[in-house]
Amino acid sequence: MMSPTHAPPRLGNLLIRRGYVTVEQLEEALVYQQTKGRGKLVGEILVELDFCTEDQVIECLATEYGVPHARLEARLYDPKVVDLLPREYIEKHHVFPLFKIRGVLTIALSELSNLFLIEEIKNQTGLEVQIVAASTKDIRRMISNLPDSRVFVIDDIIEDNNDTEVTLIEEAIEDIGDVEEIAGQSPVIRLVNYVVYNAVKEGASDIHIEPAERCMRVRYRIDGRLHKSLEVPIHLLNAVSSRIKIMAGLDISERRLPQDGRVHVMLDSRKIDLRVSTFPGNRGEKTVIRVLDTKKITLVLKNLGFAEDILTRLTANVHAPNGIVLVTGPTGSGKSTTLYAALNEIASMENNVCTVEDPIEYHLPLINQFQVQERVGLTFSVALRTLLRQDPDVIMVGEIRDEETGRTAIQAALTGHLVLSTLHTNNALSAVTRLVNMGVEPYLIGAALNMVLAQRLVRRICPKCSEAYEPDRNLRRALERMGHEIDSFRKGVGCRACRNTGYSGRIGVHELLTISDELRDAIVNGTSLADMRKIAQANNSLIGMQLDGYRKVKEGITTVEEIIHATGDIVY
Repeated sequence: MMSPTHAPPRLGNLLIRRGYVTVEQLEEALVYQQTKGRGKLVGEILVELDFCTEDQVIECLATEYGVPHARLEARLYDPKVVDLLPREYIEKHHVFPLFKIRGVLTIALSELSNLFLIEEIKNQTGLEVQIVAASTKDIRRMISNLPDSRVFVIDDIIEDNNDTEVTLIEEAIEDIGDVEEIAGQSPVIRLVNYVVYNAVKEGASDIHIEPAERCMRVRYRIDGRLHKSLEVPIHLLNAVSSRIKIMAGLDISERRLPQDGRVHVMLDSRKIDLRVSTFPGNRGEKTVIRVLDTKKITLVLKNLGFAEDILTRLTANVHAPNGIVLVTGPTGSGKSTTLYAALNEIASMENNVCTVEDPIEYHLPLINQFQVQERVGLTFSVALRTLLRQDPDVIMVGEIRDEETGRTAIQAALTGHLVLSTLHTNNALSAVTRLVNMGVEPYLIGAALNMVLAQRLVRRICPKCSEAYEPDRNLRRALERMGHEIDSFRKGVGCRACRNTGYSGRIGVHELLTISDELRDAIVNGTSLADMRKIAQANNSLIGMQLDGYRKVKEGITTVEEIIHATGDIVY
């Protein structure tokens, strides 16, 4: 357990503010300290009473002292620097040397306020010292693993599966030179490898590597939410950015302009695509990496969580001989996955299915895929016009961004082709006004549009910690007034499997609009959205997103809170 000479006065408030303890628990710990725990710190007592974990206390102490906080589970250290301090010394004082970069030794310790210890380490090693906060438990585990600890390389980071290999495919790199010279030293390479591997292991869709005031922070987007993974000293930022740029074939000397690139990694014989985006900010470059794991993506319509009535209508429309099918929603709502699954549904040796994408996300068999190259003039509209001379049966356009692309897509649909594409709108009916605002004539939209599917992604309740609960009476009544009678409500209470979030994985909630003859007339006549919604509801052309969402609540798949987040507040 940690043993700082004193706890910062704000520790209790920090723990409360972050939701780790309650006011009552802190008061109980303070009473315990006065009566039974003299000589013990309040953080120690809170852990002893099982009110919070040592990691949570250390995290708040790190915030108070202005140092990074690290969880040392990944053996993220350089074996060469461990010997800078005697084994007996690191065991006695619960410190652990991690790595040395440009004459600065980074060490993990829990005794954050012990300035004498830090000065002593400086004197013993002859190096400047940068500290990161870590729990005594983690430090002890690192020490216990020293006799057989392995060098942290990309082929060895999987602890329980030694026959799994991770290989960087450097096909985009012409000349990377001396990696250690350009991007720092080998600890930087191990750090980047760990960050990428761990993101894949955790199922992250994005990696955020960002400079904070005193540290470089790594966060993963998992199930649509960002979670902090680790913090490392800020002086590693430039070296980490350079290493990632080398992997993606970018210019490591350019730190003033944004850059985009791609990296391909093989993990256990499956290919992982990484899209890299760098952007210089006020504290340094921020790097975001989109993780595309093709093996984890389900590209079969019936496996994407569609309700039966929505799936039936969607399948019928993607098998139509001509017309436009649109999928709408914000960025990250799963539109591309739905379109790819639809293409898989209809692709065969008997038809010519072509796509225009920016970029190509997943490579599919039996489909001709083309990449937009705007720098050389190959825009969506140019590529689409060219494709019409390639005898296509089905065309997928990654996104309708402008009037020219919209007009060309509609002309393709009106001349015997099935066109699939996406728009950024909040609901299905707004796709009509979006096209009109682009400059496409309503009579063309009414003639060509077959169906619009709007979607959002919500988090699934973790199956390992799901349990029934009784909601607030006002909430139940409000849902009943809206026509949603739910017998049993469920939520995840949080467990190790879901990182104590109560959620694991995501599923789509959908709104499906089929264009009936009445709606075609309404579009041509410029009818308002409110009136078009009434027409669609009257002739059963619209299945609403709230209806689909609360059906999934009733089935115990997700929670009311997730549906409110996706579709809007409930009126009490």
